[in-house]
Amino acid sequence: MRTGTSLAALGVLTFSFTFPATVWAMDGFGPWSVTALRGALAGLVAVVVLRVARVPLPDRRQWAPIAIVALGCAVLFPLLTTLALQTTSTGNAAVIVGALPLATAAYATVRTGARHSPVFWGAAGVGTAAVVVFTFLRSGGVPGVGDLLVLGALVGGAAGYAEGGRLAAGIPGWQVISWALVFSLPIAVPASALALALEPAHPTPTALTALLFLATVSQLGGFVLWYGGMARIGVARASQLQLAQPLLTLVWAALLMGERITPAAPLTAAAVLTCILVTQRAR
Repeated sequence: MRTGTSLAALGVLTFSFTFPATVWAMDGFGPWSVTALRGALAGLVAVVVLRVARVPLPDRRQWAPIAIVALGCAVLFPLLTTLALQTTSTGNAAVIVGALPLATAAYATVRTGARHSPVFWGAAGVGTAAVVVFTFLRSGGVPGVGDLLVLGALVGGAAGYAEGGRLAAGIPGWQVISWALVFSLPIAVPASALALALEPAHPTPTALTALLFLATVSQLGGFVLWYGGMARIGVARASQLQLAQPLLTLVWAALLMGERITPAAPLTAAAVLTCILVTQRAR
């Protein structure tokens, strides 16, 4: 139990750096290039890892869930959030992502039929509500185009997280995300070539470092930890740890990017962390 929680928490920590890294990558590459290149690079690393480990092809029954992971986590979520960060701040996008844990838990419950106590759902709902209220206070109550793009990314992310967590109960999490990235290569490789041809690229050291982080950590390594944790403690319970991700990203946005944190942020953080503790202890 503790190992699963630790793995999932480490996954959340790595994911919390994704939005700042995306902004830095866009200092040298266009948004479509960033999305396609991170997927292509991660997919090529996954090919090498699977080949070295001599992992056989997944069972045909697993192809559809792996394709959902690929579409949700390797295509839709990275693309929509990258496009959103052109018109909204890192902090705004991060806080909206706070609704992802509840969406993931709901999808997993419908998909697997797992049941959780009213206390679990109550705490998850309160934590999500705190994040949503914080979002509206931060945006003045009027969500912009970037906010709507992030909401769209939540749909793909929730499906990909839940399907990947379910698969990781049967095969190692690193194989789940590796095969998903391999499945996405037929999209990512030609998209990379097309995006680089259409968008101007000025690969500064900062942009290249950020892109490598997105490919090897956000798109691959973080998911190894994340799915490993989900396999041990369950999709719904692990997903609630991600309520901390928006607040962590806000801290990085302030410390690393100079964004201003409002007084409501620490209050929201306290409420969210309390809800996380409740969901982890609920039956």
